[in-house]
Amino acid sequence: MSKRTRNIILSTAGMVLLAVLIYQIPFVKSRFSWRFEVFQIYVKNVIDPVGPVPTSLPVTSQPAAPTLAQTSTTIVQLTPSITPTPTFPPLPAQVAMTSPPYEKQTPNNCGPATLSMALHMYGWEGKQSDISDLIKPVSQDRNVNPEELRYYVRTQAGWLNLEYRVGGNIDLLKRLLAANYPVIVESVTSLNPGDALGPTDDLWAAHYLLITGYDDSAQEFTVHDSYRGPDLKISYTQLEAEWKPFNNLFIVMYFPQFEDEMKTLLASDWDPDLNRQNTLTSSLAATATDPNDAFAWFNYGSNLVYFERYEEAALAYDKAREIGLPLRMFRYQFGPFLAYFHSGRNDDLLVLTDYARGVTEMSEEAWLWYGYGLYRKGDYDGALKAWQKADSINPKFFEDQAQNAIRLVQP
Repeated sequence: MSKRTRNIILSTAGMVLLAVLIYQIPFVKSRFSWRFEVFQIYVKNVIDPVGPVPTSLPVTSQPAAPTLAQTSTTIVQLTPSITPTPTFPPLPAQVAMTSPPYEKQTPNNCGPATLSMALHMYGWEGKQSDISDLIKPVSQDRNVNPEELRYYVRTQAGWLNLEYRVGGNIDLLKRLLAANYPVIVESVTSLNPGDALGPTDDLWAAHYLLITGYDDSAQEFTVHDSYRGPDLKISYTQLEAEWKPFNNLFIVMYFPQFEDEMKTLLASDWDPDLNRQNTLTSSLAATATDPNDAFAWFNYGSNLVYFERYEEAALAYDKAREIGLPLRMFRYQFGPFLAYFHSGRNDDLLVLTDYARGVTEMSEEAWLWYGYGLYRKGDYDGALKAWQKADSINPKFFEDQAQNAIRLVQP
């Protein structure tokens, strides 16, 4: 070996070693591990694309399941715990709350980042990592549910209350903002092409927004968007369209001493069951207005799941899948897993959770329900591995759901 060749090899080895050492620096690793992971996923999907959401399997084992046409006659009757306020005073034409310090989200962290900004409006002094370290300790965990955000507030910021409801509308958002309550909504965003899973990625993703104001003359809200920037404007029309795929979910926080005011502002939506019943009724109406609206059918299924009407919900989800859903839908919403499991449609559960794992490998919810599907099928070793994977992604997952599942095969 010539001296020149030896020097080249030594220089290359030194550069590789230096790169490895630099990569171990936390700041560098946090910046580049995400890009490397995205690159790996992209290459995987070039070789083996996940494809569109699979349609449901033929339903042959559920002859007693109600048809979709029957569901309009079986709405649960509930008595509201409060008397809904029939009318509200006129709202101001414009509201502009003082925006909190802007916090750019780290990868996969829009939930903690948005909650962090909202908490600052109530005197909190932490940062998004304080939240994510507790509710999503593995940074690759792609989703934070509203229940996890509420868990953080109730356990770490107990001087505040957090509630979330579905079926929100523009007037309700304005009413809350006019009363000086910022609102978090879950809506759709379009990812940057650099974050694509593969060449056929639809770039559709869920995203939390913090709403701090509105302007009727411009017909727009002011939002803090942890992905795109502070004090952005979004039209009422655009927000309605991007809010719908998540059942018009909204989150609001308040000091306990103002609970009566919050009850008045939310009116019938204060009662969680009545809120869901009203949303169930409106989502059923939406399916009749546009039978080809996949999100209307999906929302209808999710509202049926809330009332444990799983067979009907499964049929609604079937229709949504038939029309077509975005490939990341099951990264954020898991009602179909419950519906197919509880209605005995285990093959559909396995197909859909397997698809969800293919899209989002780091999803504790997909692994949990995939494990339940394997367990019901009799594959106890496979179920155990799936539940252990769920536990490794998020050890605090919904009050140890993964650990409870593991005990089925490891008492």
